[in-house]
Amino acid sequence: MPPAPDPHKGLSFFAFVTAIASIQAVEAMSIDMMVPALGKIAGALHVAAGNERQWVITSFVLAFGAAQLLYGLAADRFGRRPVLIFALAVFTLCSFAAALAPSFALLLLARAGQGFGAAGAQVLSVSVVRDCYAGRQMARVMSLSFMVFLTAPIIAPSLGQGLLLLAPWPAIFAFLGIYGGLITLWVAWRLPETQHAEDHTGMNARAFAAAIRLTLANRMSLGYTLAAMLLLGAWLGFINSAQQVFAEVFHVPKLFPLIFAACSVCMAAAALLNARLVDRLGMRRLAHTAMLGFIAMAMLQAGAAISGHDTLLTFTLIQAAMMFSFGLLAGNCGAISMEPLGHIAGTAAAVQGFINMLGAALIGIYIGQSFNGTLVPLAIGFAACGILALITVTAAEGGTLFRSQVAVR
Repeated sequence: MPPAPDPHKGLSFFAFVTAIASIQAVEAMSIDMMVPALGKIAGALHVAAGNERQWVITSFVLAFGAAQLLYGLAADRFGRRPVLIFALAVFTLCSFAAALAPSFALLLLARAGQGFGAAGAQVLSVSVVRDCYAGRQMARVMSLSFMVFLTAPIIAPSLGQGLLLLAPWPAIFAFLGIYGGLITLWVAWRLPETQHAEDHTGMNARAFAAAIRLTLANRMSLGYTLAAMLLLGAWLGFINSAQQVFAEVFHVPKLFPLIFAACSVCMAAAALLNARLVDRLGMRRLAHTAMLGFIAMAMLQAGAAISGHDTLLTFTLIQAAMMFSFGLLAGNCGAISMEPLGHIAGTAAAVQGFINMLGAALIGIYIGQSFNGTLVPLAIGFAACGILALITVTAAEGGTLFRSQVAVR
């Protein structure tokens, strides 16, 4: 249905898009700002094994993935605004708790709390956009907010590195706490309740279970959700071990923020290109082509790593190419997986997000914990995830790729 004349009651369109992007950036900032600090955190909290430091990332992502179903239910029952304020407040308090954590175990507990709060920010921001806009207007808002959101992984590692030059590692968590607190205050002050009265429901467990079954039983939904999970898992494996790769393999830890930003720019450029090409070429053609490109680059990386011919330059160029492919894949896989589930979009998005983030976190743990001082485990992990993603997509498409549109069931 068309959007209401004043869909967000007094907020300008620019202010609304900026607010949504700022809320969604909580997740990316919380992950990417940590990477330059992992070594200092491990040293300060006496973490002996190098791979154990990766749990600073993983504990956040696991909680982020697991909490999404809960927020999907709560948002329909209690409304968007109070649940969003609650989630952001949890994130803010846990950020300050992480800054004050006296031990590694308590830091991981605070990080899990951050992930729990950030999950609500993600789920509720999408729900708010869906409440206010529909059709092409909704696509426009999501595209614009996503472009703003993509600046987070570009600047976050450099911001984290800059804070480390001025203060000890707890300053990063204090910064996130201040960021979360400001957003919480803004939401409480300016954002109105956006849920329509007719959409207000109780927590109907039977209806929710039925919607979960439909989401999992649909071939397109399950296939593309699993593909997105595998690809995101490879990316999280890189995030988990990136600090060790640049410090122990290439011995250039200070170059990490710059190279990570360059790869993120490639991903953002791909997302912008996708917005221009998707109407003409279709989601499937773009996604399937990008997936084959991702696999080719991953296998090239694996070959270079196994043969001992990997260098910082080749690693950077190949990684940038894979991130470009990932930028084309992420949005299209998500859109195709939701295509047949418009009648249960809210629950479907929560279920798919739960599978995507939780499964990707576990894959990222496995790849990251396999780090052995070389690029081999990471490169093989990327290649294996890409090939498995292609298999799941091929199965979902009934064995035929590159079709512009298919009938789904």
